[in-house]
Amino acid sequence: MKKRGILNAQLAGYIAALGHKDLFMIGDAGMPIPAGVPIVDLILTAGVPTFEQTLDAVLDEACVEGYTIAEEIIENNPRLLTYIREKLPDAEETMITHTELKQMSAGIKFAVRTGEFSPYPNIILRAGVAF
Repeated sequence: MKKRGILNAQLAGYIAALGHKDLFMIGDAGMPIPAGVPIVDLILTAGVPTFEQTLDAVLDEACVEGYTIAEEIIENNPRLLTYIREKLPDAEETMITHTELKQMSAGIKFAVRTGEFSPYPNIILRAGVAF
């Protein structure tokens, strides 16, 4: 039995299978995911797990070189924007509209659904390389 890190077998497997430049998403409880995109549904109740808890766990296991977020986060969730930038200081940041982010999600490898209920806590991550 695995004793640390991500214990969710589905999520651990998806992360292990990422290649350089692959895109994947961490989203809130209501983020629409396009048909055909695999979803790791972690939501238990409203707020559980949080976006931050999920991002922390993923970043402990995945190398990320860039990310895309909705520009609406600037006005609607500045605390979370600060958190994301602190967690990914060396990653390339791209901002697009929330509508464009939803369209972009059609090209992701998988999506992780959290219990987050705050505004615009959706991020598309671009896998990097660990060497």
